[in-house]
Amino acid sequence: MKRIIGICIFISLGQVNAQPNRIIGVWLTSDKAAKIEIYQRESRFYGKMIWLTPNVDEKGKPLTDTENPDPAKRNRKLEGLEIISGLAYADGKWKGTIYDPESGKTYKSQIKLVNENTLELTGYVGLPMFGITETWKRSSHDKD
Repeated sequence: MKRIIGICIFISLGQVNAQPNRIIGVWLTSDKAAKIEIYQRESRFYGKMIWLTPNVDEKGKPLTDTENPDPAKRNRKLEGLEIISGLAYADGKWKGTIYDPESGKTYKSQIKLVNENTLELTGYVGLPMFGITETWKRSSHDKD
């Protein structure tokens, strides 16, 4: 009996520890203009833009991070740019920061999974209740 209880506890702990990984994958933004791949590096989670449309300017050149406050970073391509940083999982939410390349600003962020294929991302200054929330859908690496 003790062995069965021990196995049940071990399985339960494994499921709790696996919970933070549910965010890993490719997500289509609410405006369907970009796909963000969320991945784990050590104990934190990060997200990079792996696809966007349009991905070139009117001259056919790849879009770059022109609004970045650091002039040295303005030539970075948007495709491949890490925009979500340092997400830590606690109490059913991931908290970290998100960079908005359209404004060049970085905000605190909070992500919660609505279900396995839907997440709500809130970017905010101060408190999440005063932020802007978007709904992202799980996607594939391919264009939808």
